[in-house]
Amino acid sequence: MKTTFTTAALAALIGSTALADDDVTLQLQWVTQAQFAGYYVALEKGFYDEEGLNVTILPGGPDIAPPQVLAGGGADIMLNWMPSALAAREKGLPVVNIAQPFTSSGLMLTCWKDTGIESVEDFRGKTIGVWFFGNEYPFLSWMSQVGIGTEGGEDGVTVLKQGFNVDPLLNREADCISTMTYNEYGQVLDAGVNPDELVTFKYEDQGVATLEDGIYALEENLDDPEFVDKMVRFVRASMAGWRYAEENVDEAAAIIIEYDETGAQSEAAQARMMGEIAKLTAGSTGALDVEAYERTVATLLAGGSDPVISMAPEGAYTTVITDQAVE
Repeated sequence: MKTTFTTAALAALIGSTALADDDVTLQLQWVTQAQFAGYYVALEKGFYDEEGLNVTILPGGPDIAPPQVLAGGGADIMLNWMPSALAAREKGLPVVNIAQPFTSSGLMLTCWKDTGIESVEDFRGKTIGVWFFGNEYPFLSWMSQVGIGTEGGEDGVTVLKQGFNVDPLLNREADCISTMTYNEYGQVLDAGVNPDELVTFKYEDQGVATLEDGIYALEENLDDPEFVDKMVRFVRASMAGWRYAEENVDEAAAIIIEYDETGAQSEAAQARMMGEIAKLTAGSTGALDVEAYERTVATLLAGGSDPVISMAPEGAYTTVITDQAVE
């Protein structure tokens, strides 16, 4: 008996036996912007497709806490600053760093020079804007290390709970505010402020920098070989995205604009941001620098009577994923 397949029937048969791509959902720490360019580039350029992955990227925002999303099953992995992740782990959420694309910190304080601030000691008696939602930990640890209280008064600093904008500095509500080298500092300049009017303190230069924008998964999922395999492929494709973004800044900025559903971003600003971000990811394979991890832990433990974490964590990172991804 002779069987004849039509083209459509043959395609259907092949499709029914083909393996579907593996789904991966990534929760970002903040809104769609060049801070996350490597992931959007990997999505747009087909790097995830090449690894057999169907990746969904969830933008963050001021009301979204990535650890909560991860805990609730809303994402497979999240991006998070290590202080926030380690604090969440100590509180009972077993998150594990599986890759660290960012090798250095972009966090800094930007201050008005005319306030007389020239050194960290000059923070005393001043008002400083600080981001919260887990972003406050590096600052609080820093102040504890240098012996400056955060409850106000002439000998301490008054902490202003800063929104994710630069208004407190521009409106003179704060003497200093939290900024990132790749984002808010540029916003201050865009508002017409001359760099000569400002003084900045980079956490990296102060020796209190902590790791930012790591990739985290739940510990229990890492016991599943299929999940580990997906993460190896995800990290490999993501790092290809980061390398491409570093080498093609303008194209990466254009891709960000394409995926920004809010319409709030400008291509010029994203290109500038990408140029600064490239300095933080340059040379990274995604593998965690254990010395940088230990420095982060030491910084967080040095919080005096109110440390970010109370003991050195165990099992808070794994090199299994990146060991395979960068072979």
